[in-house]
Amino acid sequence: MIRNGKRALALTAVAGATVLAIGLTGCSTGGSGSGGSGDGDRALRVWAGSQTPITANYNPFAPTVLHGALGPIYEPLFFYNKTADDKPVGLIGDSFEYNEDGTQITVTIKSGLKWNDGKPLTAKDVAFTFQYEANNPEGNGLVSAEATDDTTVVLTYSAAQYTTEFQRMGSTYILPEHVWADITDFADFANEEPVGSGAYKVQKTTGESYTLVANEEFRDADKLGVKKVQYIAVDNNQTAQDLLAAGKLDWAGMFIPNPDDVTGNGKTDWINTPQDPTVLYTCSNAELGCTGPQTDVAVRQALNVAIDRGTIKDKAFVGLTGDVSPTYALLPRDEKWLADPANEVSPQEANAAEAGKILEAAGYVKGGDGIYAKDGQPVELSLTSVDGWTDYNDAAKLIAEQAAKAGIKVNASTVQWQEFSDARQTGNYQLIVGGMIGTSVADPFQIYRDWFGGTTVESTSKVGEEVPAGRWNFSRYSNPTVDAAIQAAISTNDEAKKKELYATIQSEIVRDLPYIPLVINATQTFYNTKDYTGWPTEEELYAFPPSWGAIAAGYILQHLQPAK
Repeated sequence: MIRNGKRALALTAVAGATVLAIGLTGCSTGGSGSGGSGDGDRALRVWAGSQTPITANYNPFAPTVLHGALGPIYEPLFFYNKTADDKPVGLIGDSFEYNEDGTQITVTIKSGLKWNDGKPLTAKDVAFTFQYEANNPEGNGLVSAEATDDTTVVLTYSAAQYTTEFQRMGSTYILPEHVWADITDFADFANEEPVGSGAYKVQKTTGESYTLVANEEFRDADKLGVKKVQYIAVDNNQTAQDLLAAGKLDWAGMFIPNPDDVTGNGKTDWINTPQDPTVLYTCSNAELGCTGPQTDVAVRQALNVAIDRGTIKDKAFVGLTGDVSPTYALLPRDEKWLADPANEVSPQEANAAEAGKILEAAGYVKGGDGIYAKDGQPVELSLTSVDGWTDYNDAAKLIAEQAAKAGIKVNASTVQWQEFSDARQTGNYQLIVGGMIGTSVADPFQIYRDWFGGTTVESTSKVGEEVPAGRWNFSRYSNPTVDAAIQAAISTNDEAKKKELYATIQSEIVRDLPYIPLVINATQTFYNTKDYTGWPTEEELYAFPPSWGAIAAGYILQHLQPAK
């Protein structure tokens, strides 16, 4: 359900709360550059999750890439609207088609395209991109990528690629060969002066903000209504809320328990689009170096039933989050992919007795302090969330209280964003409250492949090493049964066969719980409707609206116009 103009809250992939002294572009309340109607030259002011200090990094493969790089600067071939089951929209691409057995995709791109440095963008760049190491890890299945002329590229794979359509066509950022051919250490390349095809290019980066300006080489440059976008750094939610209320922030995706606090200024409206799961990441795989009680599946199962999700929804998330399925199918959108109705929704009430039975069956004994232990080691876990992400912080505290009633000790604490990012990338954690990136099409495959594995190599990493680019398997989960089913699902265009494979995946991940599902988090987006038109609305939800949304944010910016 989408809610517009009522209480709701955000997937806090960004959140936080304290006002900084930020040099905002055009913050005056009148005159030139004030952002009044018809002023297309003042900067659209955005918060997309950056905290201070901002570090210039526009590398789309970097875990700390600045949000403005993903969509506004770099683009995939096509845009997919994750809020609906729509046909893809051509960006760089014009059309694509599969051969008879699905092993070959012929892509036609638009003619006359240029990079923002003025050099031609051709099918050779597309072919280079798909062969580039970061996009073509071992097990990817790419046999060849050949530009047959300036606007046609043929991608050939060792197996049919029907199910990976979004990955190939909708989330592979196209790179200029004349820049990236010389970049061999892509993981550490800061790319401070990015050359992209999108509507914007970098003007300036400071520790407090970064500014993008219209790319005069963009294919639709003459249609751009917003000529300048300033992404600011905000260290917490309260700061961003104050800026919104004062009319000094035009677009943000964030948690505000009472939206009326910011919508009363006559400028700001909001929309709620629940899409993405909020979970407990667990570093689950002892064989890859994870340490702690959570590496035991029995502990994860016990914690799963010890959680009172109903209370968490009401107290931490203002009662407006959705119920999450442990299969990670987004319901009701993905209902046809749900194999077992018993797995439709995770338990909503705590069951401490059941948690105790699970632990005792696995050899744990409750001590005099009320905490279970095994071989002298108590079930004591550290749980972190990002400082200032108030809804996640509150959820963590509630989980600690609920776990204690089931004989599990959880120590909740907060960390800064960078520490959170480093911990999940390297596996140096036990539990984290975090968000998962929901599927961009009406099919849970994307989550299964990116978060749970899918290949025997390059799907995750040992603790101490970063997860491979393009993957999100922070739990270090490794299950050959799941891997095989994901690989088989890539190659089938048979819905019945895919359902069988998904049934296998679901039974394994519901049992193993490498990520313990909490809620489908609502996603609040706040935007300035007085000075700008063209935002996604409940009536015309043409894109996922939050400012931090990869790809969609760039697509939205192209639709905005100064109010007349």
